[in-house]
Amino acid sequence: MAKIVSTKPLSVAQREKLSRLGDVACPPEGRRFSQEELFSALHDAVGLITFGTRVDEALLEQAPSLKVASTASVGYDHFDLAAMRRRHVLGAHTPHVLDDTVADLGMALMLAVARRIVELDGYVRRGEWKKGDEEVLYGVDVHHRTLGIVGMGRIGRALAKRAKFGFSMNILYHARSRHDDVEQAFGARYAALPELLQDADFVVLLTPLTPDTENLMNEDRFRLMKRSAIFINLSRGKTVDEDALVHALREGWIRGAGLDVYRQEPVPPNHPLLSLPNVVCVPHIGSATRATRTAMLDLAIDNLVAVLEGRPKDAYIVPELKDLVEEG
Repeated sequence: MAKIVSTKPLSVAQREKLSRLGDVACPPEGRRFSQEELFSALHDAVGLITFGTRVDEALLEQAPSLKVASTASVGYDHFDLAAMRRRHVLGAHTPHVLDDTVADLGMALMLAVARRIVELDGYVRRGEWKKGDEEVLYGVDVHHRTLGIVGMGRIGRALAKRAKFGFSMNILYHARSRHDDVEQAFGARYAALPELLQDADFVVLLTPLTPDTENLMNEDRFRLMKRSAIFINLSRGKTVDEDALVHALREGWIRGAGLDVYRQEPVPPNHPLLSLPNVVCVPHIGSATRATRTAMLDLAIDNLVAVLEGRPKDAYIVPELKDLVEEG
């Protein structure tokens, strides 16, 4: 009988949905598979549900029957696409379901950094708040400022909607191509990246990680930003040169930063970013609400079921592997 492996625990309903296709192997609640346990489970597996486990040659060697790896995430930089192509393994991901949740976090980080929420929370808790304090408490406004969005996909659109209609912000965007619908809906203006960095009060990075976007934000680009500007990263950690970001924050090239992603996750406790008062750091929680994470896992399961039932065109196959569906 066919076998399906999940790298994290599944609910009873989720296991039942998959069980009609074969045996289901997943760790018990509160546990994850060790690499040895995962590789052992994959020996006769046709489907894999993953939450960030790297699907590379080493894993695929242990899974000679694997037909599909379905990740409960939009990003899929943990897929070794060349290795999956060589072995004709389809990769699926979960766009759409997390757009609003990630956009909410983008606004939360903008507000937290601009109004110094984390810093001033500590100020109150330490008993440092005194009557007559004024300028020491000042932040900066978000409303009616200029937001620059780098990467205008679905999350970018959701963020632009919140910024335009909730905070009356002016919208600049940079993407591989212009989007007339975004310009019409939000009064957004397309800008070359240097122009966006020079003009925006808030810069939100939403690009996928590709060879072209690795270290997209480097020293030269941080130097282009306003000294009063705030940088937010919701994309992937490797899109930012973190040494350059630390330098920019320490030297006052920019006002502050809000970060959800990092080059190394979890972030080492001695990382210099964690010692800076003008940075708000959260632990890669872009989609981290129970409702959204459940929806993402449900979609990952639906993608896997569609492929194994011979309906790959009904699944969200990652763009770089879609031609394998046509060949199949």
